[in-house]
Amino acid sequence: MPDPATADTRRPPVPPRHAASLIVLRHRPAGPETLMGMRGAGHRFMPNCLVFPGGAVDPADSTAPAAAELRPEVMRHLRLAADPPLARALAIAAARELEEETGLTLGTPPRLDGFDYLCRAVTPPGNPVRFDARFLVVDSALVSGRLAGSGELEALRWVGLAEALTAPMAFVTQNVIHRLQDWLAMTPQARGARERTPLLFDRRWTMEGGGL
Repeated sequence: MPDPATADTRRPPVPPRHAASLIVLRHRPAGPETLMGMRGAGHRFMPNCLVFPGGAVDPADSTAPAAAELRPEVMRHLRLAADPPLARALAIAAARELEEETGLTLGTPPRLDGFDYLCRAVTPPGNPVRFDARFLVVDSALVSGRLAGSGELEALRWVGLAEALTAPMAFVTQNVIHRLQDWLAMTPQARGARERTPLLFDRRWTMEGGGL
């Protein structure tokens, strides 16, 4: 996410596009790993940064079928700042982007019942490209396929969380990894019982309970 210190504050803010990123977790004796790739130098948004697979919601995501729907507690968390059609479209977009960018799949049509909702981040006002991104989590045991993808993400690989924090990445990605570490320390019961979820807006964390 571009640094707001370099953003143009003279223009009206660009409306952020709804987007979703999928954190695929692989558990190893040395600790959890996540699938990440490098955005190329030619990208307008976060070039030369290590990122999770993800992208903007497409219109077709609203009506795409699913083999299994989101669990009720995950839908409830997403609906803190999204109506039901958008909440579901965000999950579909995360599954679609995973397959397009990495070659890994959650099935055709995808299964959404293995998703968890981690947090939300909105690109600061003043940036020329803005996203309202939701970060979802899925266990690697639920995905299949061979790492390939469209080439949009370079050097796709599994990265330990501590190692990832030493790599070149945007402020938002670094903060999401810290949130992921906190989330992993919780029990599944505590995750599902959350009444509010973290929101990163204008480089500050708060807890969301409604729209911006």
